[in-house]
Amino acid sequence: MTDFAVGDLQGCLDPLVRLLERAHFNPKQDRLYATGDLVNRGPQSLETLRFCKSLGNAFHTVLGNHDLHLLAIARGIRQPTVHDTLDAILVAQDRSELLEWLQAQPLLVTLGEYSIVHAGIPPNWRLAQAQQFAAEVSQVLCSEQSGAYFKGMYGDAPDRWCDSLEGPARWRLITNYLTRMRYCTADGQLNLQDKTAPKVSTEIASGDLAPWFSHTQRKTRKDKIIFGHWAALVGRDCGENLFPLDTGYVWGGSMRLMNLDTGEYIHEVAPPKAR
Repeated sequence: MTDFAVGDLQGCLDPLVRLLERAHFNPKQDRLYATGDLVNRGPQSLETLRFCKSLGNAFHTVLGNHDLHLLAIARGIRQPTVHDTLDAILVAQDRSELLEWLQAQPLLVTLGEYSIVHAGIPPNWRLAQAQQFAAEVSQVLCSEQSGAYFKGMYGDAPDRWCDSLEGPARWRLITNYLTRMRYCTADGQLNLQDKTAPKVSTEIASGDLAPWFSHTQRKTRKDKIIFGHWAALVGRDCGENLFPLDTGYVWGGSMRLMNLDTGEYIHEVAPPKAR
């Protein structure tokens, strides 16, 4: 049995199928883990959801911000944007089944020595805290409180963790950390507006905004973290125990598959017409 992890699919099924063929993936004995954002922006969001779900116990994913956006749209809480490519899902006959399956997925998965999350873990959280808070939101998503969750999901505030946070504000910040974060300060204050690639910096002061993974006092430095979300990183080396898998296929880059047993990467490069 071999475990694999793949970066953000974003409605691009064909390159995933080609990657799995190249890796000799066998759903009867292997497992595939995804960093979330299964849907949106690409042309095959419906087909991607159906394929992933069809793999049964051979497939596992964490939720990404685009997945949660789809669920909010399906509830009528948010209107689709001109950039969304979710219409086929919303009118599909198996819509309810697909969305119920998607909503049941976690925000963080720990598999042996690896932890998989969509965006990252803030530098002021230990892994055990991230697991606890992710499970807290997952419990809400699987309860009668899910409606209140989606109604309060959008927004950038609060932007810094406090244990006393409650209800939608608490759920929103946990979700923003795990599914939207790129830049923050060492104590976890978020800046959710900057989506650019980080500049190389040798020194980061404690109050500086910097990539979440670059803070020297980050409490998960010794934990192996697989993440997606930040296509502008283009899969660059982010440091020890960090494995960025979103290499931006939907934007004309590539799709990255990682063999978790060997650490090997396999890439499927987007064709010129997709660039």
